[in-house]
Amino acid sequence: MTRHGYRKVTDLPETLAVFPLSGALLFPRWSLPLNIFEPRYLNMIDDAMSGSRMIGMIQPANDDRTFPALTSVGCAGRLTSYSETEDGRYLISLTGVCRFRVARELDEKTPYRQVKPDWSPFEDDLKEADLSGVPEREQLGGALKKYVSVNAMDVDWDAVESAPIETLVNALSAGCPFSPMEKQALIEAPDVSARCRALIALLDMDTPGDDSSTLQ
Repeated sequence: MTRHGYRKVTDLPETLAVFPLSGALLFPRWSLPLNIFEPRYLNMIDDAMSGSRMIGMIQPANDDRTFPALTSVGCAGRLTSYSETEDGRYLISLTGVCRFRVARELDEKTPYRQVKPDWSPFEDDLKEADLSGVPEREQLGGALKKYVSVNAMDVDWDAVESAPIETLVNALSAGCPFSPMEKQALIEAPDVSARCRALIALLDMDTPGDDSSTLQ
């Protein structure tokens, strides 16, 4: 099954508005809720709603709040939920469609930034995930138990036991307080299996006294 009719990368837009936001991860087949209030991003949502309905989430590569450098890889999502509040904010949800590599940033006159995306490295994002090589749920759960025991996190263990493995991997990747660089490694992992292995390594690395795993 494909996402919203996108069967190949040529079905995707040739230019893409991007929203640089540290720590906010979007993955294919994963939903990200956002509260939009800055005028430039309200404008971006208006334009997306009247156009392709797609925007790209990407992490800043530095701490410049005015015009940060962009990391090389982000993920595009389709606007699948939209509402406007009385004070003019937009409450939206993006459903991840496909990751992209920034081929170049465009010199546009819009208040928000736009890029030319290279979709080709991530064409498999448009297919159903291959879960054949994903580590056992027990391995991920064991690393998570050690991690939460030293980081004072609340976890819904019933969900850990029952959630589809791709959903669980994406939820933990997005929700755990990893550094932006660590989160970027999760975005760039080639597939769900590699993301799960990287996630387990990060959980182990951030557990004091356990240096048995390293991020490949």
